[in-house]
Amino acid sequence: MPFLGVDVGNTRLKWALFESPRPGSAVQAQGAEFLENIDRLADGPWSGLAAPTRMLGCAVAADAVKRRVEEQMEELWDIPAHWVVSSASEAGVTNGYDHPTRLGADRWVAMIGARHRVLARGPAKPMVVVMVGTAVTVEAVDVDGKFLGGFILPGHGIMLRALESGTAGLHVPTGEVREFPTNTSDALTSGGTYAIAGAIERMVDHLRSHCGAEPERIMTGGAGWKMMPAMVRPFELVESLIFDGLLEIQQRRLAGA
Repeated sequence: MPFLGVDVGNTRLKWALFESPRPGSAVQAQGAEFLENIDRLADGPWSGLAAPTRMLGCAVAADAVKRRVEEQMEELWDIPAHWVVSSASEAGVTNGYDHPTRLGADRWVAMIGARHRVLARGPAKPMVVVMVGTAVTVEAVDVDGKFLGGFILPGHGIMLRALESGTAGLHVPTGEVREFPTNTSDALTSGGTYAIAGAIERMVDHLRSHCGAEPERIMTGGAGWKMMPAMVRPFELVESLIFDGLLEIQQRRLAGA
């Protein structure tokens, strides 16, 4: 029962074909495409895949982008596309957002993936779940699996481009992260990185105080590796977190849980 997981972000579509729709299933093929290249999937990387029996995806992009994905699937396979919509609860995680359906699907799926990753290796713990991409999200989940709330802030690129457009004489840098920057490129890169790190560390402090326990710290996203050296407290970097969540959700839906 091959299963296709799809993660449509702000700039790229990531996909993985799994042996079956269950956590821990072997990956048969995987890849990523920039959104402008979605229309090449059917004639390119998807053309030689074994036909999946089910597909589940999460998307932060517009409905038009999801429709382009569905059109590529229709060219190849006779299976419907299903997209995760955040809800009041799913897969053992409770949504504390004021309007649960307005929570980004990628944030929701990542929290579900992180929750079950923690449970697979021991007792439940509070968690801070961070995604570092075009935007950065920082989520707090308590020991019972309730999403308490989270931060959204600009990623490195947006932050630096905002400075470039709003400040005379500054240009998007290729600098290094340094404790004491002595040139403008390093100062900009270091300032953006430590701004993100500070927000993450503040959420860790909030959750520790709220729960009275040290949170698990999990990070994902295409730019997660950039943040790891800047963190005071170590984070576990999990590239597959969205797919972990999709597999968990799909398995439970098939089982009727």
